[in-house]
Amino acid sequence: MNINEAFYIGYITKTRGLKGEMQLFFEFEDYVDLDLDVLFLELDKKLVPYFVDSIKLQNNSTAYLNLEDVDHVDKAKVLIKRKVYLPNDKMPERDPDDFRYTDLVGYLVIDEHEGEIGEIITVQEFPQQFIATVDFDGKELMFPLSEDLIMGIDEEEQVIEVELPEGLVEMYR
Repeated sequence: MNINEAFYIGYITKTRGLKGEMQLFFEFEDYVDLDLDVLFLELDKKLVPYFVDSIKLQNNSTAYLNLEDVDHVDKAKVLIKRKVYLPNDKMPERDPDDFRYTDLVGYLVIDEHEGEIGEIITVQEFPQQFIATVDFDGKELMFPLSEDLIMGIDEEEQVIEVELPEGLVEMYR
């Protein structure tokens, strides 16, 4: 399986104990809905399957897991910081009305005063807010996704209309 046939869910953060138990940090929002019987870890730019012996989901976007054939801390240490994927066919289906800020990746940003800004390339979640990063003439322009700044979202045309704070666009010119 290659990376185009899978979706990213998180990464291994650390080992726990001496018997190969590891902590998995989820960057996938609906991690409780995932089928976690086989995980694919990225090793040397290839996805390698690992069968899950046991997994205990936690409330803080983490899980403790044991993988088959990883029965010692030395075998587990090699997997620390490795990205974890699942096959695309295991992607949980979402309600079509369940729109999230992360769905805005790929949308064209149009500012009330500046006009077309560029396409959103990433949306990151921070403790107080979501931040959109836009490709603005080869530079990364960042702005908060807040209800105060968003004038409208056209899902069909994939356009988001915003009124960015005065001077923000000028900082990136």
